[in-house]
Amino acid sequence: ANRGGACPCACARVPGWRDRREQPKDTLTSRGRPSRAGAKRRQSSRAERRAMATTTSLLGILLLFFLDCASSYTDPTIVAGPRILEPGENVKDAILRCNLTDPPSPIEGHVWKKDNVEIATTRDSNSSPLMEYKLDAVDAKHSGEYTCHYFTTPAVNDTIFVKAPPGVNAEKKSEHGNEGDYGVLICRSTGFPSVENWSWSRQTKAGIELIVNGTKNFHIKNMGNKTELRISQLGIEQDQGEYFCNATNEIGARVETIHLRVRGRYAAVWPFLGIVAEVIVLVAIIFIYEKRRKPDEISDDDEQGSAPLKSNSSTNHKDQNIRQRNSN
Repeated sequence: ANRGGACPCACARVPGWRDRREQPKDTLTSRGRPSRAGAKRRQSSRAERRAMATTTSLLGILLLFFLDCASSYTDPTIVAGPRILEPGENVKDAILRCNLTDPPSPIEGHVWKKDNVEIATTRDSNSSPLMEYKLDAVDAKHSGEYTCHYFTTPAVNDTIFVKAPPGVNAEKKSEHGNEGDYGVLICRSTGFPSVENWSWSRQTKAGIELIVNGTKNFHIKNMGNKTELRISQLGIEQDQGEYFCNATNEIGARVETIHLRVRGRYAAVWPFLGIVAEVIVLVAIIFIYEKRRKPDEISDDDEQGSAPLKSNSSTNHKDQNIRQRNSN
C-alpha cells in the first residue's frame, strides 16, 4: 500500500530513457584518467581536421593554377581598318585590312566575304596574320559588309562596313502610255546602307513640282529598295514630261530621270490605217500598170501573127512555080 500518497508510477522508469546523472562518462576512468574510447575519438577527429585542411589547401592551389592560366591566355584580336569606310572627295579606291594577333591556333588560310557571300579569288592557304582587299571604288556597287575570315580553330573573323549613297536605276528610262489609261513608273535602289526615304517629283512649266501621294491622279507605293508611281487617267497636256525618283540614305541621295510619253486615244489605230493605205496604193499601182501593159501586148501579138502568113503565101507561090516547070 502506498501510505504516503505518492503515485505508484513515480518510481517507474521509461525504457530507453536515462537520467543524465547515470550516463557513463567514457572520457574519464574512475581514477580520473582518460579512457581508451575517448582517446580514439579525439585522434579520429584530429585526423579528420587534418584531412580537411589538406583538401582545402589542394583546392586553393588548383584554383590559383587555373586563375594563373586564365590570366596568361588572351583572346584573339583582329585590328581592322578602316572600321567604317565612306566616300570622300579624294577617295577613288580603298584597301581593307585585317591583322590578327594572338590566334587561337596556327592560321591555315583566309577568305574575304561581302554580305556573307564569298568573294571569288580571295581564298588562300597562307599563314600570314595580315589580310588585304582592294576596292576599285567607294560607291553603291562596292558598298556592303565585308568580313575577313581566318581559318583557325575556332575560326575568327571581323567586319568592315563600306557605306555609300544609294544607286538608283529606273526600270525604263522612257515610258509610254495611252491617253485615258494609267501609267506606272518604277525605280529600284542598290547599295548599303538601305534607302530610308523615297520621293517623286516632275518637271512642269513653273519648275520642279514635288508629287504628294494621293493628290490629283498620283499614287506612290514604296517597298524597301523599290518605289512605284502610278498615274491614273493619263492626259497629254498635264501628265507628259520628265519625272524624277529620289532615294536617300544616311550617306546621301541620288536621283534618276524617267521620260513619260502620252499618246492620243486613237494613236494605236494610226499604224493600222497606214498599213491599209499602203496596201491600197500598192494595189492601185499594180492595176494601172496592168491596164497600160495590155494594149502593147496585143499590138505585138498582131505583128508577130502577120509574118507567118506572108511566108506561107510565098512558099505556096514557089511550089506552084516548081510544079509548072516540071509539067513543061
